[in-house]
Amino acid sequence: MNPQELAGKYRSELLDSVLPFWLNHSQDKEYGGYFSCLNRDGSIYDTDKFIWLQGREVWLFSMLYNKVEKRSEWLDCAVQGGEFLKKYGHDGNYNWYFSLTRDGRPLVEPYNIFSYTFATMAFAQLAKASGNEEYAYIAKKTFDRILEKRQNPKGRWCKAHAGTRPIKDFALPMILCNLMLEIEHLIAPGLIDETIDNCLHEIMDVFYQKDLGLIVENVSAKDNSLVDSFEGRTINPGHSLEAMWFVMDMGVRQNRRDLIDRALEIALHTIEYGWDREFGGIFYFMDRLGHPQQQLEWDQKLWWVHLESAIAMLKGYWLTGNEKALEWFEKLDVYMWEHFKDPEYPEWFGYLNRRGEVLLPLKGGKWKGCFHVPRGLYQCWQTLERIDRKTTLINPTPKTETLCKENLL
Repeated sequence: MNPQELAGKYRSELLDSVLPFWLNHSQDKEYGGYFSCLNRDGSIYDTDKFIWLQGREVWLFSMLYNKVEKRSEWLDCAVQGGEFLKKYGHDGNYNWYFSLTRDGRPLVEPYNIFSYTFATMAFAQLAKASGNEEYAYIAKKTFDRILEKRQNPKGRWCKAHAGTRPIKDFALPMILCNLMLEIEHLIAPGLIDETIDNCLHEIMDVFYQKDLGLIVENVSAKDNSLVDSFEGRTINPGHSLEAMWFVMDMGVRQNRRDLIDRALEIALHTIEYGWDREFGGIFYFMDRLGHPQQQLEWDQKLWWVHLESAIAMLKGYWLTGNEKALEWFEKLDVYMWEHFKDPEYPEWFGYLNRRGEVLLPLKGGKWKGCFHVPRGLYQCWQTLERIDRKTTLINPTPKTETLCKENLL
C-alpha cells in the first residue's frame, strides 16, 4: 500500500468531486435547508426534507470548516441549513420532527431519536464553527431531550405492545458513543464520562455476544438476553463495523490499547462473517441462526456499510499495525471504487444488488444524504496521512494520546 498516494485519492474525491456536488445541488436558495432527493446528475426529484439528513449536512460542512480549512462557502452552507433547522425542525421544545415539506411545515412527528442525535451533532459543530452561542444552547437542550428519551426513544409513537416482548436496539448506544466526542466541548465532563462508560458497556458487554463473536441488533429490554425473533436474530454487519471505529476513537480518548484491540478483534470477525464470498461486498442484514430474513433488501450492498467498514479497518491498522486489517481495507478499497463510484457524475451510488450492479442510480434520498460518503472519504484521507507519517498508537503514551486526540477526534 502507498498511503500517500491513497490519501491523495480520497482527498481529491472529497474536495474536488463530492463536496461540490452537494454545495451546487442540495442547497435550497428559496426556503433554506437542503434537498436530499437527488438524481444521478444532481437534479431534484422530491423536495421533502428529512431532519436527520438536514442535521448531517450541517454537521458535515461545519466539521470540515473546523478541521480542514476555513472556507466561507462551507460555513455559509452550514449556517443556512442550521437556520432552517432552528426555525422549522422542532416543535418549540426541541422535539425534532422526522420530516418537513420544502417550506418547513411538519410532515412526520418526532418519533425518531436520530433526528435528535444529528441535530445535536449539527449544532455542536456549528457553534464551534460560527462562535454563535445560540447554536450551542440548541445542542445542549437537544442532548437533554435525548437523555430523557433513552429508555423509550419512540415514546408514544412506539408501535410495540407494552410488556409482551420488550426489546432494545443497538443503534442508540452506538450513535451516542460517537455523539459524546462531538459535544464534549459543551457538556459537563462528569456527564460525558458517565454516558461514555454506559455506552461502552452496552456495546461491548450487552449487544456484543461473546459466544457468537458478533454484535446483535436487539436484545431483551428486561434482562439483556438474546431474543429468538426476527428482530432478535438480526445481525447488521455495517452497524457493528461502524460502531467499532467509534469504540477505537474512545480507546484513543481513554488511552486504552486494550479497548482498541478488542474493537478490532470484533471488527475483523464481523467482516469475515458478513462478506459475500460469492459476489464480494458485505451483506446488509443477516440472521444469526441462518434463518430466512424478514428484510427483503438483506443481500443488497449499501454504500455506508462499505465506507464505515473501510474506516474501521484503516483505523485498526493505523492504531495496532494489524496486517489483517490492512488486507481488508485494501479489499474494500477495490470493491468501493469499482462498484460505488459513478464513472460519469460526482458522488457515489448507494444501492447495489448482490452482484454489485447498481439498483438505484440516485445520489440521495430519504436515507442517503451528504454524510457517509464525505465523512468516509475524510476519515480515510486523514487516517492514511497518519499512516504515512507513521503516527501510530501501537505503544500509547500521554504524548501520542494527545497527538491522536488532536488529529482524530
